[in-house]
Amino acid sequence: MSRILVLVGTRKGLFVLESGDDRKTWTRRGPFCESWPIYHAIYDGESGTIFVAAGSEWHGAAVWRSSDLGETWEWSGEGLKYADGEPALSKVTGRLLAGVAVPGIFESTDGGVTWSHLSSLEDQPAREEWLNAEIQPPGRLGLPAIIPNPSDPDRFFANVQGMGVWETVDGGSSWTPRNQGFRAAWPLEDPSYGYCIHKLVRSPADAERMFAMTHVGAYVSSDGGQSYTEITEGLPSDFGFAAAAHPFDRDTAYMIPVDPEHGRYMHDGHTAVWQTRDAGSSWTRLDNGLPTDGAYLGVLREGMAMDALESPGVYFGTTTGQVFASADEGASWQQIADYLPGIASVEVAVVE
Repeated sequence: MSRILVLVGTRKGLFVLESGDDRKTWTRRGPFCESWPIYHAIYDGESGTIFVAAGSEWHGAAVWRSSDLGETWEWSGEGLKYADGEPALSKVTGRLLAGVAVPGIFESTDGGVTWSHLSSLEDQPAREEWLNAEIQPPGRLGLPAIIPNPSDPDRFFANVQGMGVWETVDGGSSWTPRNQGFRAAWPLEDPSYGYCIHKLVRSPADAERMFAMTHVGAYVSSDGGQSYTEITEGLPSDFGFAAAAHPFDRDTAYMIPVDPEHGRYMHDGHTAVWQTRDAGSSWTRLDNGLPTDGAYLGVLREGMAMDALESPGVYFGTTTGQVFASADEGASWQQIADYLPGIASVEVAVVE
Protein backbone atom coordinates (compact mmCIF):
# COMPACT_ATOMS: atom_id res chain seq x y z
CA MET A 1 0.00 0.00 0.00
CA SER A 2 1.33 3.42 -0.92
CA ARG A 3 1.80 6.30 1.47
CA ILE A 4 0.66 9.66 0.14
CA LEU A 5 2.54 12.61 1.65
CA VAL A 6 1.36 16.16 1.04
CA LEU A 7 4.21 18.54 1.91
CA VAL A 8 2.78 21.87 3.01
CA GLY A 9 5.17 24.83 3.28
CA THR A 10 3.86 27.62 5.50
CA ARG A 11 4.93 30.90 7.06
CA LYS A 12 5.70 28.96 10.25
CA GLY A 13 7.24 25.66 9.29
CA LEU A 14 6.59 22.57 7.20
CA PHE A 15 3.60 20.30 7.80
CA VAL A 16 3.19 16.77 6.41
CA LEU A 17 -0.29 15.42 5.67
CA GLU A 18 -0.37 11.63 5.21
CA SER A 19 -2.88 9.12 3.85
CA GLY A 20 -3.08 5.71 2.24
CA ASP A 21 -3.65 5.39 -1.48
CA ASP A 22 -7.42 5.62 -0.97
CA ARG A 23 -6.79 9.27 0.08
CA LYS A 24 -9.86 9.33 2.35
CA THR A 25 -8.45 9.81 5.86
CA TRP A 26 -5.54 12.12 6.61
CA THR A 27 -3.17 12.60 9.54
CA ARG A 28 -0.96 15.63 10.17
CA ARG A 29 2.61 15.98 11.42
CA GLY A 30 4.54 19.15 12.15
CA PRO A 31 5.45 21.91 12.27
CA PHE A 32 8.99 20.97 11.25
CA CYS A 33 12.13 22.98 10.38
CA GLU A 34 11.92 24.90 13.68
CA SER A 35 8.96 26.84 12.27
CA TRP A 36 11.10 28.74 9.76
CA PRO A 37 9.21 30.38 6.88
CA ILE A 38 9.04 27.71 4.14
CA TYR A 39 8.86 28.70 0.48
CA HIS A 40 8.90 25.26 -1.12
CA ALA A 41 9.34 21.58 -0.22
CA ILE A 42 9.85 18.63 -2.53
CA TYR A 43 10.46 14.88 -2.26
CA ASP A 44 13.30 13.25 -4.19
CA GLY A 45 12.25 9.66 -4.79
CA GLU A 46 15.71 8.59 -5.94
CA SER A 47 17.36 9.38 -2.60
CA GLY A 48 14.25 9.22 -0.41
CA THR A 49 14.97 12.73 0.83
CA ILE A 50 12.65 15.65 1.50
CA PHE A 51 14.31 18.99 0.63
CA VAL A 52 12.82 22.17 2.08
CA ALA A 53 13.68 25.69 0.93
CA ALA A 54 13.49 28.15 3.82
CA GLY A 55 14.29 31.78 4.34
CA SER A 56 14.26 34.16 7.27
CA GLU A 57 14.66 37.93 7.11
CA TRP A 58 16.68 37.60 10.33
CA HIS A 59 18.70 34.41 9.78
CA GLY A 60 19.07 34.29 6.00
CA ALA A 61 18.52 31.39 3.61
CA ALA A 62 18.79 27.68 4.31
CA VAL A 63 17.82 24.30 2.94
CA TRP A 64 16.47 21.71 5.35
CA ARG A 65 16.50 18.01 4.49
CA SER A 66 15.10 14.79 5.94
CA SER A 67 16.02 11.27 4.82
CA ASP A 68 13.34 9.56 6.95
CA LEU A 69 10.14 11.22 5.70
CA GLY A 70 10.25 13.98 8.26
CA GLU A 71 11.14 12.11 11.45
CA THR A 72 14.49 13.92 11.76
CA TRP A 73 15.91 17.02 10.07
CA GLU A 74 19.22 18.66 9.19
CA TRP A 75 19.80 22.09 7.71
CA SER A 76 22.59 23.78 5.81
CA GLY A 77 23.25 27.30 4.68
CA GLU A 78 26.94 26.70 3.98
CA GLY A 79 27.90 28.38 0.73
CA LEU A 80 24.38 29.70 0.21
CA LYS A 81 25.44 33.33 -0.09
CA TYR A 82 26.95 35.71 -2.60
CA ALA A 83 30.52 36.92 -2.25
CA ASP A 84 31.39 39.71 0.18
CA GLY A 85 29.84 42.97 -0.90
CA GLU A 86 27.02 41.26 -2.83
CA PRO A 87 23.41 41.28 -1.60
CA ALA A 88 22.47 38.98 1.27
CA LEU A 89 19.95 36.23 0.60
CA SER A 90 16.64 36.14 2.41
CA LYS A 91 14.77 33.54 0.35
CA VAL A 92 15.59 30.30 -1.39
CA THR A 93 13.38 28.11 -3.57
CA GLY A 94 14.16 24.82 -5.21
CA ARG A 95 15.92 21.48 -4.57
CA LEU A 96 19.54 20.77 -5.58
CA LEU A 97 19.36 23.72 -7.87
CA ALA A 98 18.17 26.60 -5.69
CA GLY A 99 16.79 29.87 -6.96
CA VAL A 100 17.32 32.88 -4.71
CA ALA A 101 16.58 36.56 -4.20
CA VAL A 102 18.43 38.67 -5.48
CA PRO A 103 17.95 36.55 -8.68
CA GLY A 104 20.49 33.79 -8.98
CA ILE A 105 20.98 30.03 -8.85
CA PHE A 106 23.04 27.95 -6.43
CA GLU A 107 23.78 24.25 -6.76
CA SER A 108 24.64 21.41 -4.42
CA THR A 109 26.48 18.27 -5.51
CA ASP A 110 26.48 16.57 -2.10
CA GLY A 111 22.80 16.15 -1.38
CA GLY A 112 22.22 19.65 -0.06
CA VAL A 113 25.01 19.68 2.55
CA THR A 114 26.96 22.52 0.91
CA TRP A 115 26.21 24.97 -1.89
CA SER A 116 28.06 27.00 -4.52
CA HIS A 117 27.00 29.84 -6.80
CA LEU A 118 26.13 28.58 -10.29
CA SER A 119 24.72 31.54 -12.20
CA SER A 120 23.11 34.96 -11.95
CA LEU A 121 22.29 35.07 -15.68
CA GLU A 122 25.27 37.38 -16.07
CA ASP A 123 25.12 37.32 -19.87
CA GLN A 124 21.63 38.87 -19.98
CA PRO A 125 20.98 42.64 -20.41
CA ALA A 126 17.88 42.26 -18.22
CA ARG A 127 20.12 41.62 -15.21
CA GLU A 128 20.96 45.32 -14.95
CA GLU A 129 17.27 46.07 -14.51
CA TRP A 130 16.59 43.56 -11.76
CA LEU A 131 19.64 44.81 -9.87
CA ASN A 132 18.47 48.42 -10.20
CA ALA A 133 17.35 49.46 -6.70
CA GLU A 134 15.19 52.26 -8.09
CA ILE A 135 12.81 49.85 -9.82
CA GLN A 136 12.80 47.10 -7.18
CA PRO A 137 9.40 46.47 -5.56
CA PRO A 138 9.19 45.84 -1.79
CA GLY A 139 10.98 42.60 -0.99
CA ARG A 140 13.20 42.68 -4.11
CA LEU A 141 12.94 40.47 -7.15
CA GLY A 142 13.79 36.81 -6.89
CA LEU A 143 14.09 33.61 -8.89
CA PRO A 144 11.10 31.63 -7.59
CA ALA A 145 11.25 28.57 -9.86
CA ILE A 146 13.57 26.31 -11.83
CA ILE A 147 11.87 24.01 -14.36
CA PRO A 148 14.01 20.99 -15.35
CA ASN A 149 14.02 19.06 -18.59
CA PRO A 150 13.53 15.35 -17.79
CA SER A 151 15.81 14.16 -20.59
CA ASP A 152 18.72 16.59 -20.14
CA PRO A 153 19.98 17.81 -16.74
CA ASP A 154 21.94 20.65 -18.38
CA ARG A 155 18.80 22.09 -19.91
CA PHE A 156 16.34 23.94 -17.68
CA PHE A 157 14.28 27.11 -17.32
CA ALA A 158 14.68 29.86 -14.73
CA ASN A 159 11.75 32.12 -13.89
CA VAL A 160 12.83 35.60 -12.77
CA GLN A 161 10.03 37.36 -10.91
CA GLY A 162 8.50 40.15 -12.98
CA MET A 163 11.02 39.72 -15.80
CA GLY A 164 10.20 36.46 -17.59
CA VAL A 165 11.68 33.03 -18.18
CA TRP A 166 15.09 32.06 -19.52
CA GLU A 167 16.43 28.74 -20.77
CA THR A 168 19.93 27.29 -20.52
CA VAL A 169 21.11 24.33 -22.58
CA ASP A 170 24.62 24.22 -21.06
CA GLY A 171 24.00 23.90 -17.34
CA GLY A 172 23.75 27.62 -16.64
CA SER A 173 26.77 28.97 -18.54
CA SER A 174 24.57 30.89 -20.98
CA TRP A 175 20.90 31.82 -21.23
CA THR A 176 18.24 32.65 -23.81
CA PRO A 177 14.98 34.51 -23.04
CA ARG A 178 11.91 32.37 -23.78
CA ASN A 179 9.00 34.81 -23.61
CA GLN A 180 7.61 34.72 -27.17
CA GLY A 181 3.82 34.99 -27.14
CA PHE A 182 3.37 36.35 -23.61
CA ARG A 183 1.58 39.65 -23.03
CA ALA A 184 3.22 42.23 -20.78
CA ALA A 185 1.46 44.16 -18.03
CA TRP A 186 3.46 47.32 -18.77
CA PRO A 187 5.26 49.00 -21.73
CA LEU A 188 8.50 47.30 -22.77
CA GLU A 189 11.62 48.84 -24.27
CA ASP A 190 12.98 45.38 -25.09
CA PRO A 191 10.29 42.81 -26.00
CA SER A 192 12.53 39.87 -25.08
CA TYR A 193 11.90 40.35 -21.35
CA GLY A 194 9.67 42.18 -18.89
CA TYR A 195 6.92 39.56 -18.41
CA CYS A 196 5.48 38.54 -15.05
CA ILE A 197 5.22 34.74 -15.26
CA HIS A 198 3.66 33.54 -12.03
CA LYS A 199 3.82 29.80 -12.68
CA LEU A 200 5.28 27.64 -15.46
CA VAL A 201 4.70 23.87 -15.51
CA ARG A 202 5.86 21.14 -17.86
CA SER A 203 3.56 18.21 -18.66
CA PRO A 204 4.94 14.93 -17.26
CA ALA A 205 3.26 13.21 -20.22
CA ASP A 206 5.05 15.29 -22.89
CA ALA A 207 8.03 17.52 -22.19
CA GLU A 208 7.14 19.71 -25.18
CA ARG A 209 3.80 20.68 -23.61
CA MET A 210 3.98 23.51 -21.07
CA PHE A 211 1.35 25.66 -19.35
CA ALA A 212 1.79 29.10 -17.79
CA MET A 213 -0.31 31.29 -15.50
CA THR A 214 0.79 34.92 -15.55
CA HIS A 215 -0.04 38.45 -14.47
CA VAL A 216 -1.97 38.88 -17.72
CA GLY A 217 -3.17 35.58 -19.08
CA ALA A 218 -3.00 31.81 -19.22
CA TYR A 219 -0.82 30.22 -21.92
CA VAL A 220 0.13 26.92 -23.52
CA SER A 221 3.27 25.87 -25.41
CA SER A 222 3.59 22.91 -27.76
CA ASP A 223 7.29 23.39 -28.53
CA GLY A 224 8.95 23.06 -25.14
CA GLY A 225 8.59 26.71 -24.17
CA GLN A 226 10.03 28.24 -27.34
CA SER A 227 6.72 30.04 -27.91
CA TYR A 228 3.32 30.39 -26.22
CA THR A 229 -0.32 30.82 -27.24
CA GLU A 230 -2.81 32.55 -24.95
CA ILE A 231 -5.68 30.37 -23.64
CA THR A 232 -7.37 32.80 -21.23
CA GLU A 233 -10.80 32.75 -22.89
CA GLY A 234 -13.24 30.85 -20.70
CA LEU A 235 -11.53 31.72 -17.40
CA PRO A 236 -13.03 34.32 -15.01
CA SER A 237 -9.94 36.56 -15.30
CA ASP A 238 -6.50 36.70 -16.87
CA PHE A 239 -4.71 36.79 -13.48
CA GLY A 240 -3.67 33.93 -11.23
CA PHE A 241 -0.74 32.19 -9.62
CA ALA A 242 -1.25 28.41 -9.33
CA ALA A 243 -1.17 25.85 -12.14
CA ALA A 244 -0.66 22.08 -12.39
CA ALA A 245 -0.27 19.64 -15.29
CA HIS A 246 -1.93 16.21 -15.48
CA PRO A 247 0.57 13.34 -15.08
CA PHE A 248 -0.71 11.25 -18.03
CA ASP A 249 -2.65 13.56 -20.38
CA ARG A 250 -0.60 16.24 -22.13
CA ASP A 251 -3.64 18.40 -22.85
CA THR A 252 -5.10 18.45 -19.34
CA ALA A 253 -4.13 21.15 -16.86
CA TYR A 254 -5.54 22.94 -13.82
CA MET A 255 -5.40 26.64 -12.90
CA ILE A 256 -6.77 28.88 -10.15
CA PRO A 257 -7.57 32.38 -11.43
CA VAL A 258 -8.02 35.07 -8.76
CA ASP A 259 -9.21 38.66 -8.62
CA PRO A 260 -6.42 40.77 -10.17
CA GLU A 261 -6.97 43.69 -7.79
CA HIS A 262 -5.23 43.99 -4.42
CA GLY A 263 -7.41 41.32 -2.76
CA ARG A 264 -6.20 38.53 -5.05
CA TYR A 265 -8.77 36.04 -3.79
CA MET A 266 -11.00 33.68 -5.78
CA HIS A 267 -13.73 35.47 -7.70
CA ASP A 268 -16.88 36.43 -5.75
CA GLY A 269 -15.77 34.35 -2.77
CA HIS A 270 -16.44 31.19 -4.82
CA THR A 271 -13.71 28.60 -4.42
CA ALA A 272 -13.00 26.79 -7.68
CA VAL A 273 -10.29 25.09 -9.70
CA TRP A 274 -10.51 25.40 -13.48
CA GLN A 275 -9.68 22.42 -15.69
CA THR A 276 -8.92 22.16 -19.40
CA ARG A 277 -8.80 18.81 -21.20
CA ASP A 278 -8.05 20.26 -24.64
CA ALA A 279 -4.94 22.38 -24.03
CA GLY A 280 -6.93 25.51 -23.24
CA SER A 281 -9.54 25.50 -26.00
CA SER A 282 -12.21 25.22 -23.27
CA TRP A 283 -12.38 25.36 -19.47
CA THR A 284 -14.56 23.69 -16.82
CA ARG A 285 -15.10 25.02 -13.29
CA LEU A 286 -14.58 22.33 -10.63
CA ASP A 287 -16.13 23.17 -7.25
CA ASN A 288 -18.02 20.09 -5.98
CA GLY A 289 -17.26 19.98 -2.25
CA LEU A 290 -15.50 23.34 -2.14
CA PRO A 291 -16.87 26.38 -0.24
CA THR A 292 -18.64 28.51 -2.82
CA ASP A 293 -20.17 31.32 -0.74
CA GLY A 294 -18.17 33.88 1.20
CA ALA A 295 -14.84 32.05 0.82
CA TYR A 296 -12.32 34.74 -0.10
CA LEU A 297 -9.37 32.40 -0.45
CA GLY A 298 -6.04 32.98 -2.16
CA VAL A 299 -3.55 30.45 -3.54
CA LEU A 300 0.10 31.27 -4.28
CA ARG A 301 2.22 30.14 -7.22
CA GLU A 302 3.52 26.92 -5.61
CA GLY A 303 0.20 26.21 -3.92
CA MET A 304 -1.20 23.45 -6.19
CA ALA A 305 0.11 19.99 -7.11
CA MET A 306 -0.95 16.58 -8.46
CA ASP A 307 -0.06 13.00 -7.62
CA ALA A 308 0.43 10.29 -10.27
CA LEU A 309 -1.86 7.54 -9.02
CA GLU A 310 -4.19 5.74 -11.45
CA SER A 311 -6.90 8.28 -10.67
CA PRO A 312 -4.70 11.35 -10.21
CA GLY A 313 -5.26 13.51 -7.15
CA VAL A 314 -5.24 17.31 -7.13
CA TYR A 315 -4.28 19.35 -4.05
CA PHE A 316 -4.13 23.05 -3.20
CA GLY A 317 -3.40 25.14 -0.12
CA THR A 318 -4.56 28.65 0.70
CA THR A 319 -2.97 31.73 2.19
CA THR A 320 -5.38 31.38 5.14
CA GLY A 321 -4.28 27.85 6.03
CA GLN A 322 -6.72 25.41 4.40
CA VAL A 323 -5.71 22.40 2.29
CA PHE A 324 -8.18 20.84 -0.17
CA ALA A 325 -7.77 17.53 -1.99
CA SER A 326 -9.47 15.63 -4.80
CA ALA A 327 -8.89 11.92 -5.45
CA ASP A 328 -10.77 11.95 -8.77
CA GLU A 329 -9.03 14.54 -10.95
CA GLY A 330 -11.01 17.42 -9.46
CA ALA A 331 -14.53 16.00 -9.85
CA SER A 332 -15.07 16.20 -6.06
CA TRP A 333 -13.15 17.74 -3.16
CA GLN A 334 -12.61 17.41 0.57
CA GLN A 335 -10.85 19.68 3.04
CA ILE A 336 -7.94 17.78 4.61
CA ALA A 337 -6.42 20.49 6.83
CA ASP A 338 -7.38 23.79 8.44
CA TYR A 339 -5.95 26.38 10.83
CA LEU A 340 -2.44 26.11 9.41
CA PRO A 341 -0.28 29.20 9.02
CA GLY A 342 -0.47 30.88 5.62
CA ILE A 343 0.50 28.33 2.96
CA ALA A 344 3.20 29.10 0.37
CA SER A 345 3.58 25.70 -1.27
CA VAL A 346 2.02 22.26 -1.72
CA GLU A 347 3.81 19.24 -3.17
CA VAL A 348 2.86 15.56 -3.21
CA ALA A 349 4.97 12.44 -2.78
CA VAL A 350 3.82 8.85 -3.36
CA VAL A 351 6.01 6.55 -1.27
CA GLU A 352 5.81 2.77 -1.79
